Amino acid sequence: MINLFKVKAKQRAENPNGTAPIKKQSAGELRVHKDIGELNLPQSCGISFPNGKDDLMNFEVVIRPDEGYYIGGTFVFSFQVPPVYPHEPPKVKCKTKVYHPNIDLEGNVCLNILREDWKPVFNVNTVIYGLFHLFTQPNYEDPLNHDAAAVLRDNPKMFESNVRRAMVGGYVGHNFFPRCM
Repeated sequence: MINLFKVKAKQRAENPNGTAPIKKQSAGELRVHKDIGELNLPQSCGISFPNGKDDLMNFEVVIRPDEGYYIGGTFVFSFQVPPVYPHEPPKVKCKTKVYHPNIDLEGNVCLNILREDWKPVFNVNTVIYGLFHLFTQPNYEDPLNHDAAAVLRDNPKMFESNVRRAMVGGYVGHNFFPRCM
């Protein structure tokens, strides 16, 4: 049987100044801390922590493509890392409304390494490079935005025109896209 008074006395002895004990980090937090410390981002990408550096499990990544259809745009992604990371991928949402075959109008991202192809050896850097790649090589074969995918597949010049119209702030079809340049 556990004697609670002895447990409390032991805790006070281990922490004699009476301050709150230091919270132990979960395995996921430790891994994210390591991943962020080892980031090797392209110059066109950045990371920020809107909740402060104490909350490494929620952060934002900004991607500014320097080539392809989306050159000159600024796209913000929110990352929510689950406690069981790296056994499950981070939840990633695009906060910038974008005309893109692999990103729907609600910000959901279609990237295979965030779904069925996730492996625990992948890290935050891998995901950011995957997102960056979506802007340099959009994929019409695995779309979330089927209309954008069909235009990219059937008429790349019109797709390029639609991307430009959306990025400067305008309508593509019935959808308005705020300026992201």
